[in-house]
Amino acid sequence: MPTALVALGAFIVVIIVLNVVLKRNMGEAMLVGMLVTAMFAGADAFQVLLGGLRAALEEEVLYAAMAFVFMAYVVDRTGLIHRLLEILNSVFGRVRGGPALVDTAGSAIMGAFSGSNSGNTAATGAFTGPWMVRSGFGPERSATILAGNGGFGAALPPSASMVIMIGFAGPLVTTGEIYLALLCAGAYQLLWRILLVGFFVRRDNIQRAPDEEIKSLRRALRDGGPALVIVLGAFIPITITVGPLAELLTTSSPLGDAIEEISILTWIPVLVTALALIVGRKALPSGARAWGTWIADAMPRFTSIGALLYFAVAASEILRELGLGDDIDAILRHSDLNKYVMVALVGVLVAVVAGPLSSTATLTAVGQVSLLALVSVGVDPVLAITAILVFASTEGASPPASGSIFVAAGLTGAKPEKIFLPLLFYYMLPILLIGCLIGWGALPVLS
Repeated sequence: MPTALVALGAFIVVIIVLNVVLKRNMGEAMLVGMLVTAMFAGADAFQVLLGGLRAALEEEVLYAAMAFVFMAYVVDRTGLIHRLLEILNSVFGRVRGGPALVDTAGSAIMGAFSGSNSGNTAATGAFTGPWMVRSGFGPERSATILAGNGGFGAALPPSASMVIMIGFAGPLVTTGEIYLALLCAGAYQLLWRILLVGFFVRRDNIQRAPDEEIKSLRRALRDGGPALVIVLGAFIPITITVGPLAELLTTSSPLGDAIEEISILTWIPVLVTALALIVGRKALPSGARAWGTWIADAMPRFTSIGALLYFAVAASEILRELGLGDDIDAILRHSDLNKYVMVALVGVLVAVVAGPLSSTATLTAVGQVSLLALVSVGVDPVLAITAILVFASTEGASPPASGSIFVAAGLTGAKPEKIFLPLLFYYMLPILLIGCLIGWGALPVLS
């Protein structure tokens, strides 16, 4: 009996019933869902539960999400975000949906470098998220776009996920073939996201900024130029961890492998917050009582996202301990289906596993058996690997435990549970369809 899969189903059902039907708080629903999931361990339920709670405390995304919440608060309260938005508006304010298009393009570029969905959401959304909210998209829509675009971290080459699958394939494929094929698949995803932005602009009636609200670039830079300093908080971690400078520092400096240990997910909010406190120091409170009030005002922003993410990550660890990867492995190994059904089945199963796990953890667990299952029914190995990588890239848009969701919610002030269904319908399902069409040979890719 696939215990872990049943536990995952129970976890999702509990969350839906408590939050949607009974209208309970999402943090409470996630807590109950985690407890129900642990019960599937039987006599070991208590130990498995403690193990999941302890493992969740070691997850970087938990602390990074909190850091982004505080960063957004500091940048807002110091008035720096207003100055940055005036500069951005002076350049893109005359384009309807400009902030969302900038985030989509930026996520594609950043995703190709970082290979991390949550890191991608953090790097591009740190400034485009608040900009979208101020431009009329609203917190939930803005968070949906941020988290949905975060999937570029695994959708574009090179990425750790791609390396894992090439390793599983051995002599069946070459790195160049997969690189080109995944690049084409990423282009399809980029096209879909651009079309989706256009749809959102029309559906939400997003207008270009009024002319009277758009300063000239020269005036915007004169009034808010110092605020640009906080952009260095994102630029520095990205520059020294990805690209030519990162390679130079790793191979030709005393820093060596230490560069690879720098996490942009953690350091972006830390540096941006520090720089914001320095640049915006005149707007900071004075006196112990004023500081106490200032910090207390930030606390409500932490409570919902903190509890929600902690219990979601703990539940993911419990599912891993219950053997979710092994359950998927068993299903695929004993399936006797035609090519079209098998591609769809693999897509659904990989996406299900990618919900509670990262794309790399997902492919480590079920990547090899998924590849073998597709090749066994006649799918070309290049197409099989490309389709699997597309399926895994749904991680950023897979509720309820994706780190990208909580990072995006923290940046925009949205309630995470409000973007679960939009992510499912606008990003997860269409990306699954793109993967299926590639696996079926209906969407051509270079190789």
